[in-house]
Amino acid sequence: MKELHERKDRLEFNKLQKRLRRLTGSAIVDYNMIEDGDKVMVCLSGGKDSYTMLDILMSLQKTAPISFELVAVNMDQKQPGFPEHVLPQYLEQVGVPYHIIERDTYSIVKEVVPEGKTTCGLCSRLRRGTLYGFADEIGATKIALGHHRDDIIETLFLNMFFGGKLKAMPPKLLSDDKRNIVIRPLSYCTEEDIAQFAEMKGFPIIPCNLCGSQENLQRQVVKEMLQQWEKQFPGRTETIFSAIRNVQPSQLADLNLFNFIDLEMNKTAQPDDVDDSCSITPQFKSSDSGVQYVDVLDIH
Repeated sequence: MKELHERKDRLEFNKLQKRLRRLTGSAIVDYNMIEDGDKVMVCLSGGKDSYTMLDILMSLQKTAPISFELVAVNMDQKQPGFPEHVLPQYLEQVGVPYHIIERDTYSIVKEVVPEGKTTCGLCSRLRRGTLYGFADEIGATKIALGHHRDDIIETLFLNMFFGGKLKAMPPKLLSDDKRNIVIRPLSYCTEEDIAQFAEMKGFPIIPCNLCGSQENLQRQVVKEMLQQWEKQFPGRTETIFSAIRNVQPSQLADLNLFNFIDLEMNKTAQPDDVDDSCSITPQFKSSDSGVQYVDVLDIH
């Protein structure tokens, strides 16, 4: 009986690992995230997402049709009780080059942000600036972050509800100073799969004591809303993500994206010439090159 359970668990893990590798490989190809000769700085926070990203990228690195370098980077923000030994031990164990950046952003955040207010905004800005600068120092050509599909969808609703913008997290981003390219290899992966994978792998998770106790975060409210939607209407989050990849500017109202001002009638147009832009069924299809790449990257 024990052997049967172990075999079942092993099969379940292999299936999950293969799915994560396939989806990550597809995202990398679709957005040309990693190119031959790249030096990818993998930002490791100690959470389930970044551990999973590093693990999957290391496995894809072994079989990819291109050559690229991985360097893990963690930023020690001097939070009280932070276990400084955990990440170095893990990274030495898996054999990946790494750097630990020490910056006391914790004190800055606690001093600037009023008690009871969300610290994530300032914390992430300080961390991002430091990481961008360090990427220049080590000659990294790409900066990899561990955001997944659920993060992207949650950000879309956060920006709509609280920022008045139709904006999410792009799988690939050129920084404002044009000096860094940020990639999110887990863009197609779900948080549920990542959490299960991290548990099965037994990653030494380090909780964020700075913001983890803030139960009233707006992101948490949006997360719960989406989870409730998914329970009521299974597949809704997948449809929302497909919509993010299937934008039709002429059906929105942004004057910068579509020239509504100069629209003119064309009385000679035939019915067959009309674009049926009223379709509500987003089409999601990976490129052929993506499929080929996934075939190469799959490890059985």
